[in-house]
Amino acid sequence: MHEESPGRLDAARWSPLGSDGWYAARDATTALRDALISAGMEHDFPYLRADLNAFGHGLVELGRVSPATAEHLAELLRLALSSAAAPRPATETDREPGE
Repeated sequence: MHEESPGRLDAARWSPLGSDGWYAARDATTALRDALISAGMEHDFPYLRADLNAFGHGLVELGRVSPATAEHLAELLRLALSSAAAPRPATETDREPGE
């Protein structure tokens, strides 16, 4: 007979909804979904979902995408990276009050 180790849950009583991994995966999937919607790509990732592996680690599954979708995503990432690296001109909102 298998004895349960202290501190471990029986698989029959374990729920993914009680794990930090599940909530992290769900939150990350939601953030990615919202960004994809903003980019007009909501139909390009039909397999996007939050998941857990057998160890309870949260995962975000992007699934299979078309070559055109992969190219579009690569271009968005390139633009974001070049935008982040480029210096921004100062604006009124960047100044401290009284400057």
